[in-house]
Amino acid sequence: MNWGDIVTVDFGVPIGSEAGFRRPGVIVTADAFLRFRPMTVFVVPLTSTPRVFPSHVAVEPDDLNGLDVPSCALVEQMRAVAIERCSSPSGNVGPIVSHQILDVLGMITGMP
Repeated sequence: MNWGDIVTVDFGVPIGSEAGFRRPGVIVTADAFLRFRPMTVFVVPLTSTPRVFPSHVAVEPDDLNGLDVPSCALVEQMRAVAIERCSSPSGNVGPIVSHQILDVLGMITGMP
């Protein structure tokens, strides 16, 4: 697993407007931390339902990411999940989308 990898995640039953159920997500745990083989990782859920929010990042399907449909990374819904909830990676969002996700995480958390 690496930063930007797309995995299928079992987010469980949602409450309110949470992203839930089995869906793709983007690993956003730093590669340096992943080397320690953590028991949990940070994941940003993806949706195929587009909405215009400043905290969403568009992810178009391509050969690198392996997605079948245009998707949006729901950056405001980043969460820690047990690695057992994640499948093996099916692709990677690549450096452009990774940097866009980082920018939104900085905006949301107030960290540069």
